[in-house]
Amino acid sequence: MADASTILAAFSLLVFGLLGGFYLTSLNAVWVLIPAVFIAALSLTLLRTLLRGDALLERHVCVLVLGDIGRSPRMQYHALSLSRNGYSVTFVGYLGTKPHNDVIRDERIRIIPISEVKGLQVGPRMLTYVSKVIVQSLQLLMVLLRTEVSSHIIMQNPPGLPSMAVTWLVCNLRGSKFIIDWHNYGYTIMALSHGPKHPIVWLAQWYEQLFGRFSNQNLCVTSAMKDDLQNNWNIKATTLYDKPPAIFKETPVELQHNLFMRLSQSYPQFQACGEKPSRQLDRTAFTIQDPSDLSVTLTSGRPALLVSSTSWTEDEDFSILLKALEGYELLVTAGASLPSLVCVITGKGPQKDHYMKLIATLSFEHVKICTPWLEAEDYPVLLGSADLGVCLHKSSSGLDLPMKVVDMFGCCLPVCAIHFNCLQELVKHEENGLIFKDSVELAEQLKSLLWDFPSGEGKLAQFRRNLRASGGQRWDENWNQNVLPLLTGS
Repeated sequence: MADASTILAAFSLLVFGLLGGFYLTSLNAVWVLIPAVFIAALSLTLLRTLLRGDALLERHVCVLVLGDIGRSPRMQYHALSLSRNGYSVTFVGYLGTKPHNDVIRDERIRIIPISEVKGLQVGPRMLTYVSKVIVQSLQLLMVLLRTEVSSHIIMQNPPGLPSMAVTWLVCNLRGSKFIIDWHNYGYTIMALSHGPKHPIVWLAQWYEQLFGRFSNQNLCVTSAMKDDLQNNWNIKATTLYDKPPAIFKETPVELQHNLFMRLSQSYPQFQACGEKPSRQLDRTAFTIQDPSDLSVTLTSGRPALLVSSTSWTEDEDFSILLKALEGYELLVTAGASLPSLVCVITGKGPQKDHYMKLIATLSFEHVKICTPWLEAEDYPVLLGSADLGVCLHKSSSGLDLPMKVVDMFGCCLPVCAIHFNCLQELVKHEENGLIFKDSVELAEQLKSLLWDFPSGEGKLAQFRRNLRASGGQRWDENWNQNVLPLLTGS
């Protein structure tokens, strides 16, 4: 095989040819696209010649996400399922947040971290963007070429620029099969900040459509997305619904108490009567432990625990929840038979500081809000301890489903979720949760679900019973039915 510097030089010609064509085309210099594509084609031929002869490893798969591995649960589940089926896995992505311990401890899974890069910080914004894509392309190419030659590369999209083109190239050169796992469309996410008619959004859509057709197989998260890929882009995909793994389940009260005790050390919202827990007073706002036999029970006058999780991005408007909580506070203050409320919002993301400032302006007596970051092992314990989940995810494409709701349902936790086009594939209104359109409707739903809490006779308890009765398929069974045949050819 050729040395790294020769490969780098050849690939540089390819990247500069393609991206140079994209950039100049956006400036209406369409005529320059022909020589750019010609250079790219020559470079591809050179690279294929240089890399010919690698030995394919049939029981090895590369899982790629151009993002934080720890915040990419579906890709972690892919890696674990591959390992359970006897595959060795190379897991490539950013190491910003700690992955789940099962991924870290698995001897068949090798994590190869890549670092986030920045483009040129001077000149036009387009130049900054193009330079970043070029650097990311070269970095990702060198990382993938240094890994074992996999039978398949499973890549998350979005983000797909530049990983989609680089992955296709590596698969083409090495004889690997290229699988795209479509979580959403990258161009619709870009449209949230740039507007749908911006040239860069148009280029991103063209790019996704072009390289999406170069894949060997495709997975997607909803039937609506499957139909959209087929009808609009002529891409055939297999629907792999997000399903909760076995770690998402109702939490025994003893484990609830342990989590609440730990959280109360940092978050007063979990403290009983505002007092820090001690050996003499082993209780939280929700639980109490009998010192004689160490048994744990839920306190009779406890607040309701409402949980939401977020990436703090533009596709989730948390002002809707904050306004609904304002309405709830007014109801309790007016004497409604409603419990106090502890609202826990977990997650990291770019808009968190903005919402933290909004939360700081609120003056509530009966509603408390905290925003902890939880380790991967604690998150399912929290969901399994909660009384109600809230989801504010509005799909940028209207074609994906929120994994947070899948996880909540795995814990038999009823959900209030904001409406968008294909949500009904997951949330059944008045059966396992409620669907709302605005803050007024959400406030009314909180009132109806938490009336006379914690009575086991209301609508909230009925939703939980429905979730228990429905059971539902878990991730491993779902994966074995839908993904394993793509790998084995069966």
